[in-house]
Amino acid sequence: MSVLKVIEVLANSDKSWEDAANNAVAQASRSVKNIKSVYINEQSATVEDGKMNNYRVNVKITFEVN
Repeated sequence: MSVLKVIEVLANSDKSWEDAANNAVAQASRSVKNIKSVYINEQSATVEDGKMNNYRVNVKITFEVN
Protein backbone atom coordinates (compact mmCIF):
# COMPACT_ATOMS: atom_id res chain seq x y z
CA MET A 1 0.00 0.00 0.00
CA SER A 2 1.29 3.46 -0.91
CA VAL A 3 0.89 6.56 1.17
CA LEU A 4 0.35 9.74 -0.84
CA LYS A 5 0.54 13.31 0.37
CA VAL A 6 -0.72 16.51 -1.28
CA ILE A 7 0.82 19.96 -1.02
CA GLU A 8 -0.48 23.21 -2.46
CA VAL A 9 1.93 25.42 -4.41
CA LEU A 10 1.53 28.86 -5.94
CA ALA A 11 3.68 29.76 -8.95
CA ASN A 12 3.84 32.30 -11.73
CA SER A 13 5.32 32.94 -15.17
CA ASP A 14 5.46 35.77 -17.65
CA LYS A 15 4.97 33.27 -20.54
CA SER A 16 1.92 31.05 -19.89
CA TRP A 17 -0.10 29.09 -17.38
CA GLU A 18 1.62 25.91 -18.55
CA ASP A 19 5.01 27.46 -17.84
CA ALA A 20 3.77 28.54 -14.41
CA ALA A 21 2.67 24.95 -13.67
CA ASN A 22 6.07 23.66 -14.82
CA ASN A 23 7.71 26.19 -12.48
CA ALA A 24 5.61 24.90 -9.59
CA VAL A 25 6.65 21.30 -10.21
CA ALA A 26 10.31 22.25 -10.72
CA GLN A 27 10.39 24.22 -7.48
CA ALA A 28 8.58 21.51 -5.48
CA SER A 29 10.88 18.79 -6.84
CA ARG A 30 13.85 20.52 -5.22
CA SER A 31 12.66 19.36 -1.80
CA VAL A 32 9.95 16.75 -2.53
CA LYS A 33 10.73 13.41 -4.15
CA ASN A 34 8.42 10.90 -5.85
CA ILE A 35 6.02 13.47 -7.35
CA LYS A 36 3.21 11.52 -9.02
CA SER A 37 0.73 14.12 -10.29
CA VAL A 38 -0.23 17.76 -10.43
CA TYR A 39 -3.74 19.21 -10.33
CA ILE A 40 -4.30 22.74 -11.59
CA ASN A 41 -6.60 24.14 -8.94
CA GLU A 42 -6.85 27.76 -10.06
CA GLN A 43 -5.51 30.06 -12.77
CA SER A 44 -5.31 33.83 -12.82
CA ALA A 45 -3.38 36.57 -14.57
CA THR A 46 -2.52 40.21 -14.14
CA VAL A 47 -3.24 42.68 -16.92
CA GLU A 48 -1.21 45.70 -17.97
CA ASP A 49 -2.06 47.98 -20.89
CA GLY A 50 -4.82 45.62 -22.01
CA LYS A 51 -2.56 42.54 -22.16
CA MET A 52 -1.99 39.67 -19.76
CA ASN A 53 1.55 39.91 -18.44
CA ASN A 54 1.84 37.54 -15.47
CA TYR A 55 0.22 34.10 -15.37
CA ARG A 56 -0.43 32.53 -11.97
CA VAL A 57 -1.44 29.03 -10.95
CA ASN A 58 -2.46 27.38 -7.72
CA VAL A 59 -1.61 23.68 -8.04
CA LYS A 60 -1.94 20.63 -5.86
CA ILE A 61 1.06 18.31 -6.12
CA THR A 62 0.70 14.68 -5.09
CA PHE A 63 3.74 12.67 -4.05
CA GLU A 64 4.42 9.26 -2.56
CA VAL A 65 5.76 9.08 0.98
CA ASN A 66 8.31 6.35 1.71
